[in-house]
Amino acid sequence: MNSNEELINHFYLSFQQKDVPAMQNCYADNATFSDPVFTNLNAEQVRAMWAMLIKNGKDMRMEFRNIKGTEDGATAEWDAWYTFSLTGNKVLNRIKASFEIRDGKIIAHRDHFSFYNWSRQALGFTGLLLGWTPFLRNKISKTAKKNLENYMLANPAP
Repeated sequence: MNSNEELINHFYLSFQQKDVPAMQNCYADNATFSDPVFTNLNAEQVRAMWAMLIKNGKDMRMEFRNIKGTEDGATAEWDAWYTFSLTGNKVLNRIKASFEIRDGKIIAHRDHFSFYNWSRQALGFTGLLLGWTPFLRNKISKTAKKNLENYMLANPAP
């Protein structure tokens, strides 16, 4: 395993163990994160996002595989199983991740998944009908960002 693979392996093992400080420590102070729901987060926001998701995801579990390191980054695949709190629906989200790494820290993290597949599971009939629309995607993204802002206000970083 090269050093970038070791970092990402450590990140996902920490995720499995719900060790938020260990996950947060994998990110550089200038890190960025994006996925179909949480777009354009800075380092402070991505650290808080993981803390919020782990705290709120009471039944969440995850598995990871296929970590492949390169000279300046890594890729991985991971699956998350959880109950979507708004609807009580069970979700299995299959994610492909890409990382840019510098000086042993993640500087850019991008998670890719099908928003439509996610919305059909999380939102049921509404997701089936509207999950492909920019309207629903923007609404979910704005709600998630607001929830993150509220979490950060209630749980300031040390």
